Amino acid sequence: MESVIIKRLSEGKFTLIAEIGVNYYDIAKKMGISDMEAAKLMIKEAKAAGIHAVKFQTYKAETLAAKDSPSYWDLSSEPTTSQYELFKKFDSFGEAEYRELKEYADSLEIEFLSTAFDTESADYLYDLMNVYKISSSDLSNIPFIEYQAKKEKPILLSVGASDLSEIERAVDTIRSVNDRELVLLHCVLEYPTPLEHANLLKIRTLKQQFPDMYTGYSDHTKPTPDNDVIKTAYNLGALLVEKHFTLDKTLTGNDHYHAMDPGDAKRIIADIEKLDMLRGSGQLRSLETEKSAREHARRSLVAASDIASGEEITGQMLTYKRPASGISPSDISMVIGKRAACDITKDTILKPEMIRDFGLPEEAEDIKADGE
Repeated sequence: MESVIIKRLSEGKFTLIAEIGVNYYDIAKKMGISDMEAAKLMIKEAKAAGIHAVKFQTYKAETLAAKDSPSYWDLSSEPTTSQYELFKKFDSFGEAEYRELKEYADSLEIEFLSTAFDTESADYLYDLMNVYKISSSDLSNIPFIEYQAKKEKPILLSVGASDLSEIERAVDTIRSVNDRELVLLHCVLEYPTPLEHANLLKIRTLKQQFPDMYTGYSDHTKPTPDNDVIKTAYNLGALLVEKHFTLDKTLTGNDHYHAMDPGDAKRIIADIEKLDMLRGSGQLRSLETEKSAREHARRSLVAASDIASGEEITGQMLTYKRPASGISPSDISMVIGKRAACDITKDTILKPEMIRDFGLPEEAEDIKADGE
């Protein structure tokens, strides 16, 4: 299956990734279904909402966090104080399960990918994904970045909680072994991200600093009805947006409290489509629908007084009025100094046939006069 993500980016189209992560565990518990059934249900709902790709997180607690690893999230929304303890709740899936999810996503024609957090998962996900996603949390993990980059697939790299020098080092590492498409995603590692910390102008800065790469946004703000965060990100150049996805935003714990649900996703896509309509093509040309205005709201040269046939026309004899059915004021130099080809009454819209030798340069008139 061709990468929908890369194809859409190459065509300049907005691309939305549903970061399912490990939210399906909580959905399964709430609905009384298996974890696999919940994961598939979330893929199905993402597809129905018009989302272009779904992303999971592949890890084992033992390889991701030491047992003495403090939390860094909002404890009022997720009370677990140990990273290890939290990740241990959500790490039961392995290669077989992700392969099943990949096949299910393919059957629905929605792209599947998962963030690998260890070399084992990076290896077995190779056959299951068209692109690799590298988490902001691994931006300084240069050996692991290089390991994934050597697999020579396109890469989505989140750059949250990082400085320019760190981003440059990660990018240089990737580019030393991989020349495929690279997407840099602005991200704030604050869960949830307060609106005043979104720092969306960083998207524009990333575009300026890395002009040869695609730019995106991994959003951790809470959804708002107006979708102003994502719309602003898109207008600043974030062609790809990744956002956590849930079927119930009221669930406590993990990544539900700052996630979008299917209704949010539909509104996001509709809002971006409206933005695309408003932004237009950007071409510097008049529209066909402006033709009438060009003809009737623009002006023509008009006689400001009676002009006798053969009389030399001066600037004082001319004014400009609507409509634009005669000689354009931009061509006034082609009229002044010429002679009237007929009697022209005051307030007459001037036409080329009313002006002798209209359009001929003065030198040509002189040559013509000499030959007469």
